[in-house]
Amino acid sequence: MADPVLGVRHSLLGQSWTLRPYSERIARAIADNLGVSPIIGQLINARGIGIDEAATFFTPSLKEMMPDPSVILDMDKGVERIVRALQQGEKIAVYGDYDVDGATSSAIFCRFFEAIGVPIHIYIPDRMAEGYGPNAPAMVGLRDRGIDLVVTVDCGTLSFEPLKAAKDAGLEVIVVDHHKAEPELPEAVAVINPNRLDDESDLGQLAAVGVTFLFLVAINRALRAAGYFGDTVKEPNLVSLLDIVALGTICDVVPLTGLNRAYVTQGLKVMAARRNIGLTALSDVGRVSEAPNTYHAGFILGPRVNAGGRVGESSLGAKLLTTHDTIEARAIADRLDTYNNERRAIEAEVLKEALEQAEARIGIDGVHDTLVFVAGEGWHAGVIGIVASRLKDKYGLPTFVIALENGEGKGSGRSISGVDMGAAVIEAVQAGLLMKGGGHSMAAGLSVAPDKLDELESFLKKHMAKNVEVASSSKSLKVDGIIAMSGATPALLDEIERVGPFGMGNPGPRFVVPEVVLVKADRVGENHLRCIFKSKDGISMKVMAFRQADESLGNSLRTGIGRKFNIAGKLKKDMWTGTPKVEMTLDDASLINPA
Repeated sequence: MADPVLGVRHSLLGQSWTLRPYSERIARAIADNLGVSPIIGQLINARGIGIDEAATFFTPSLKEMMPDPSVILDMDKGVERIVRALQQGEKIAVYGDYDVDGATSSAIFCRFFEAIGVPIHIYIPDRMAEGYGPNAPAMVGLRDRGIDLVVTVDCGTLSFEPLKAAKDAGLEVIVVDHHKAEPELPEAVAVINPNRLDDESDLGQLAAVGVTFLFLVAINRALRAAGYFGDTVKEPNLVSLLDIVALGTICDVVPLTGLNRAYVTQGLKVMAARRNIGLTALSDVGRVSEAPNTYHAGFILGPRVNAGGRVGESSLGAKLLTTHDTIEARAIADRLDTYNNERRAIEAEVLKEALEQAEARIGIDGVHDTLVFVAGEGWHAGVIGIVASRLKDKYGLPTFVIALENGEGKGSGRSISGVDMGAAVIEAVQAGLLMKGGGHSMAAGLSVAPDKLDELESFLKKHMAKNVEVASSSKSLKVDGIIAMSGATPALLDEIERVGPFGMGNPGPRFVVPEVVLVKADRVGENHLRCIFKSKDGISMKVMAFRQADESLGNSLRTGIGRKFNIAGKLKKDMWTGTPKVEMTLDDASLINPA
């Protein structure tokens, strides 16, 4: 194993700092071939990209990376049924999940059919009253309203009883999803899901909105072949939908590699043109005035779209993304912003109680535990996913948070790299421990009877123990290099941005700045620290330690004024004063010459 960076084997967060591996020879060849600086070649190669793939990675082309949609099982069946529905004048509805992936999937489906003059009804279930996925009353209700065909997006793969009820009511269903599947599939015309066990498309990394976009590409192709387009009906501009596709892809935290990378790269360009009225209104409410990137989509726009489903009206996100009325768009954006503020307050209360319970059960650090498993009466089910994510980050363990109400536990889970949570939840379903459940490797949702909680926790611990042990034993912080504070310039960041968009599968570069003195550490917001570090040549840098003020790292910083540290984190531009400066988002630190 390579020596740790700056000899840091046990940082303030208990991590070893390791250099992300790369080949100097290959990195140099990549840089020469692309005509870029050596740092770009290094960053590309350190992300597992070789010489042959570098050009495609650096300038991802949707045209080059777009697969034939028919490689996904049941794609052609679904397309044939849609075309028949259009030819016969049948009424179509789209049934979407209440999160960003579901809202964006529903929105692009609706906008495509709107473009060809076919009105589509959108149904988004209420998170609190109906829960995740199709439910029998809603499906039968759609049939009673005259709907002939329903397309479920970002849900449906495990909805056996609701889809049977739909079939019994004479309602046909096409499932478009990406969640993990069981060997058995629900009764449907088609189950278009690259994560089916029998699917060999190798597209399982797509978010539901990415699968939905491929479905629309295939439908568009079939309609063109059938002579559907002409003077009366113009062929839709599918590229115009990529801003919504990018938003859903980023917010569902799927790997930004392959086709997803092309979706996001091109989609952010479309988003920057501000042609979608709803996204423009949301950007204005969120004060996004610059060209949007993955941060803006994931941390400003996405949470507001999500807020309707979490604590407000589930349908608002999809409604915002499909409106053509600027006044309506601004009104919805304002409501979502209000709901997002409400969500933060609710989340803070639930997080406080969940942390107290977790610390009572597994201690402050949970070093010897397999997972975090907490449950509470009256916890708002709309925020438990975020709370699970916070606990996962704090403990470095897979986490389940269960909200108990009216004799049912609604749970949400978040995992760590190397531990497949979706597979564990599906096994719990098959073992009869859950009323329902599903998900993917990094996140899952479930419903459980309160009297099954202890048994479920034991089952999950046993199922995940080995993978968690392996993941925890190799706990390290990967960095891309060491940089002096004087070298962290806006020009360098401009170069680094060319390797983006950054996200899961293409992590944002992390650098170590060595031997800097902490001169200030102020608490800001609810639990953040704003630090000022100074190098030996007198250069200062603002460093933000988010959600660390009350944690061990924050305590070390607040009591470390005047002491020397090595700091590790991601660099970003600070445009607050109008003149670009570089600041860091802190991931970890180590004391030099600790007492």
